[in-house]
Amino acid sequence: MRSRLAACLAVAIVCGCVSAPALAGEAVGATASAEGEYRDRIIAAQALAPLPPESDEVADASGLPRSLRVQLDLARTERGDEGYGEQGLSAGGYWETADWGSWSLDAAAFHSDRARYGDGGGWGGAATLWQRGLFLDGGWRLDNGLGVVNTPSLDLQRNQYRFFLPTVALAGLSTQWNRDADGLSAYAAFGRAGVYNGTRVTGFDIADGQVGAVGAQWRPAPGWTASAALLSTDGRIVPDSLGEAALATGSSQAAHWAAAWSSARDSMQINLLNSRSSGGIDARGDRGDATGGWIDASSRRGRYRHNYGLFSLDPGLVWGALPINQDVRGGYYRIAYQYGRWIWNAGVDDIHSISGHGFDGQYATGFARYQASSSLGYGASASLRHVDGRDSYSLQGFLDRRSDWGLTRLQLDQADGGRGIGRSWQASVDQALPLREGRRLSVSLGYGELSYPDQSPTRTASVSMYGGIELGQRWSLDGNARWTRGDGPSALRGVDLNLGLNWRIAPGWGLSASLYQSRGSQRSPFALDPLAVDSPFQSLPRERSGFLSLRYDYQAGRPLAVIGGAPGAATGEVAGSIFLDDNGDGVRAASELAAVNVTVVLDGRYSVRTDSNGQFAFARVSVGSHRVQVIADNLPLPWSVADGALPVTVNVRDTRRIDIGATRPR
Repeated sequence: MRSRLAACLAVAIVCGCVSAPALAGEAVGATASAEGEYRDRIIAAQALAPLPPESDEVADASGLPRSLRVQLDLARTERGDEGYGEQGLSAGGYWETADWGSWSLDAAAFHSDRARYGDGGGWGGAATLWQRGLFLDGGWRLDNGLGVVNTPSLDLQRNQYRFFLPTVALAGLSTQWNRDADGLSAYAAFGRAGVYNGTRVTGFDIADGQVGAVGAQWRPAPGWTASAALLSTDGRIVPDSLGEAALATGSSQAAHWAAAWSSARDSMQINLLNSRSSGGIDARGDRGDATGGWIDASSRRGRYRHNYGLFSLDPGLVWGALPINQDVRGGYYRIAYQYGRWIWNAGVDDIHSISGHGFDGQYATGFARYQASSSLGYGASASLRHVDGRDSYSLQGFLDRRSDWGLTRLQLDQADGGRGIGRSWQASVDQALPLREGRRLSVSLGYGELSYPDQSPTRTASVSMYGGIELGQRWSLDGNARWTRGDGPSALRGVDLNLGLNWRIAPGWGLSASLYQSRGSQRSPFALDPLAVDSPFQSLPRERSGFLSLRYDYQAGRPLAVIGGAPGAATGEVAGSIFLDDNGDGVRAASELAAVNVTVVLDGRYSVRTDSNGQFAFARVSVGSHRVQVIADNLPLPWSVADGALPVTVNVRDTRRIDIGATRPR
């Protein structure tokens, strides 16, 4: 604190020394206009000196920027009717090289006495070594991964408007080559299939099968982009008896081809997908060849944007280990408008089941928002499904107000599932409070009546809180808590917690204690989109765990590691969270869940994973413009993050905080 105060006083003195001679040499008032023009002296943020090191901080100025993190973890978990302990050791870090790009490591090993790992428990773990930003002759830039990685994907595979092509986790290696000058990109990955495991310490279960993937993207002509990819996988991810990820027997081979054309106002992408599967890995036991194709197009006309497309996806179609859309045929249209204070969109889908065993009907949706003033906005959304002569709908109305109390959202949701399901409704208030630096808090209140098939309604009241606080210079507390009281056949009662208390023991050393408790989860009755692929892990059992970790951090370089800038440059910090944005407003409410173990990449070079609260942080980032990208490798279906890098601007000695919401179709 003393060093920060001294730095601020130094800046003030410098500004005074600069402007005083200017005022002395150039007269003020009437004299200024006669003898010369006064000019402000402004010190650019990049030119500000970095903060001096804390009095107890040891700086190693030798070598290129590098860091090391070592963490010892102890955990005790009760999941369902099972109780077990985990003890783990994790390590990570990054280091710059003069000729071989930026390297980073993320590794963990743990021992568990859980029955899932055999009699008496067993060992698990995961390790990943990344080399990013390796430049070669010809303009090539390479990113290489070794260990537990996900299959890479091309821009045309990720940029899907209505359909989802997942990546596949494997223990092996991957490489991706990019040449930005002509848009050429290629990748390859090969290794053993598996699934993530571990409750508090991340591990990876290796299966017997293999995973292989290759792909390339190029520009065959001006305005055109094409891609081709092959994927072979052994196993299919399904929930086990406790709702956790497990691999079922089976294999699949799939090929995806895409071609896209774009101009200043219009674009179109054609996709073809063919797959062959065996071993009954599909939910209905289908196997054999399947083909799918879809066309997505968009047009901008003035203030309007139009999206429309056609699709036909055979039953049994697969891509990787996670479920994708299949057994559907039809088309869709969307129109969106944005100008001044108005934002609205509407759309309709016509969907038919090819086999006759899936969804066969129509789906329509609409949304509108009006910004009445700088502090007040309101709007509504609606979804309607029509199938087999039965209508179901979901309505939402909301009001957002910014005041001295912060940002407030009042929201009312209502849904009617039609015959045999009944009506659901929920009223909620979300309040994000304006607090001084080092503190943040949002509160949510909710009450409603939820109905599920073949069950009587369940009334539920909830109170949620999310935030963090600095308790002096060495202590901090962050997390979220949710109290729920339900009455009915689907009732959840009790408190959900995810709290962490952090203590900075000494320079580089920290101790964290966490308490986690979940009463379970259920599918939202307000989500109606028939093309949204349901997660196979919708209903999770109750879980309670305590977590203790001792961590050591080391940074070195000239003079300390500065991410994205010259050694000794002025720095700030990038921090934030990834969360499941249930109401789609882009603001993290206390009632919205964290996205755990999701990869976040800064400037395409430095990567971290979100913790149990969905939090991530990059320390000592150079002042200026940077890009943050979310790799949605562990997001639950049907949640997704908009593709592309999010621009952020880092100011000197400041923390640039961003909360990134994953959304799902409604």
